[in-house]
Amino acid sequence: MSQAPILSCKEVTVAFDGFKAVQGMNLLLLPGELRFLIGPNGAGKTTMLDVICGKVKPVSGSVSFHRRPGALDITKLQEHKIAESGIGRKFQTPSIFAGLTVMENLEIAMSQNRSVWATLRATLKPSERERIDEELALIGLGDQRHLRAGLLSHGQKQWLEIGMMLLQEPEILLLDEPVAGMTDKETDKTGELLQEIVRKRTVVVVEHDMEFVRNFASKVTVMHEGKLLKEGTMDEIQSDDRVAEVYLGRGKGRDAHAVG
Repeated sequence: MSQAPILSCKEVTVAFDGFKAVQGMNLLLLPGELRFLIGPNGAGKTTMLDVICGKVKPVSGSVSFHRRPGALDITKLQEHKIAESGIGRKFQTPSIFAGLTVMENLEIAMSQNRSVWATLRATLKPSERERIDEELALIGLGDQRHLRAGLLSHGQKQWLEIGMMLLQEPEILLLDEPVAGMTDKETDKTGELLQEIVRKRTVVVVEHDMEFVRNFASKVTVMHEGKLLKEGTMDEIQSDDRVAEVYLGRGKGRDAHAVG
């Protein structure tokens, strides 16, 4: 028996001033899947993330979040309602409190219903401290817990924001180019982090770094001109003639494989 999807996008079309950024796009995500969404600039990848998280509304089509016990139609829901339902979105630029410590950032992420200052004045419960300790271990920032977040490296800031999102317990995590600007070492560590995260959650990654995709992807969705071009394993993607056409001019090395 095939596994039931956790999210289904059916015939999604998005138009901006008459221009169709996404055209009849279908996307099914399975629980615990690490899905990479790739394609050249203008393919509609980020727009699809915008649709799933509610930032952009499609002119036609539907998006369903298959939570237990049933499916939730999130096509027209407001962005904060979709976030509350269990879908988290991280944008390319880290959104953290640079003047606060790593620990304080995580405390704020855990206490969404309190103000920043009320959160910082409050005493953590043992269960909350344990939960934050778990996330610090996962994102590899245990030794930096008392360091001001603005002093972290670019990669560490990205991991901190991912940790902040995980404390909000999303079932689906949407990441837009999480390794952009990272060193090779940070990029590999991010891939390993994502593989740990999908033990409990579903993750969708829009990515341009093809070496990163090759190293960590289990399933890849290729978009081109707002449409689904190809879906499958990385080996299947690389051997497809249509995909090769889209990616003409590829060279060697990590940077050369970054698609426009």
